Amino acid sequence: MNFFRKYIFPAVYGLLVYFTIRLLHDTDVGQHFWKRDFYVNGIEMACSILVGYLAIYLFEWLFRYYDKHGTAQLSYRDVARELAILVGVNLVLVNVVFVPMDMALHVSQGIDELMPWADVADINMIPTLYAIVYYGIARSSTWLKAYVNNKMQLEKLTNDQLETELKFLKAQYHPHFLFNALNTIYFQMDEDVPGAKKSTELLSNLLRYQLYDQQQQVPIKQELEYLENYIRLQQIRVSSKMKLSVNFNGCLADQQIYPLLLLPLVENAFKYIGGDYKIVIEGCITDGKFVFKVYNDVPANMKAPDNCSGIGLENLSRRLQLLYPDKHQLTAGREGDHYTAILQLEI
Repeated sequence: MNFFRKYIFPAVYGLLVYFTIRLLHDTDVGQHFWKRDFYVNGIEMACSILVGYLAIYLFEWLFRYYDKHGTAQLSYRDVARELAILVGVNLVLVNVVFVPMDMALHVSQGIDELMPWADVADINMIPTLYAIVYYGIARSSTWLKAYVNNKMQLEKLTNDQLETELKFLKAQYHPHFLFNALNTIYFQMDEDVPGAKKSTELLSNLLRYQLYDQQQQVPIKQELEYLENYIRLQQIRVSSKMKLSVNFNGCLADQQIYPLLLLPLVENAFKYIGGDYKIVIEGCITDGKFVFKVYNDVPANMKAPDNCSGIGLENLSRRLQLLYPDKHQLTAGREGDHYTAILQLEI
């Protein structure tokens, strides 16, 4: 294949250009080129083959030059520049070879008239069209590769940006969580030092989980255990009259979930608890989806966050968009004396 492309194809290319020119010219003027003297056709075909070899050699040299000095990125400007240079080189080549050849043949045959403009147009336009076709075929793989590379670079950049945003959201979330937890321990230390120590131990376990288990998905059972530790920590500071109900379905075990998505909902429940001091936390699998529901009473004179407003819920909403695009549903809002948040995930 390489032998044909290097040694045979240029001659075929040159002859294809020649016969196309002759076909159009002879059809227009009503001639038959095979009825002419053999040496005239021989000279024209020899010059056409010469143009074919020179053209293909120059085209391939230009392609190597572009690949060496160009960029791997796809640019319509680069394509237009390459094509313009290639067409220019082709026009110079055919005029340098074909015009003197035609004039010499006219002189040898005793014809004094100049080359007709129709012939000038033929020997310029037809080789140019073939050069453009050759460029499209020869460079298609190169530009396809550049296009794929562009898409991969764009996807990599997008993924890097999303990863950076996720890290920022996690870094933003940690101070929010720490503020609430440390505030609980601070007030506990004045009344119950042993309890404060136990709370500190719980907090340590919670932070250890956040440090080591948040980069990849984890079994949902592990996430729920983390959530139960957090609930125990929060129970220390809330009123003894709080009525807490936690119910996680037994089928929640090895399903994979991104960590730290459930905590903001529970955290808000403890933050805005009031009224009858009732909190209900439930988790189950329904129709192939993980459904997590948090219900809590709120004081009549306290404004709980509406919909998904607030630092914690806004942070959660953005993380869900990044981690579960089109695979989640988060609804939250206050209704009378209670607040309900429901998260559904396709896991």
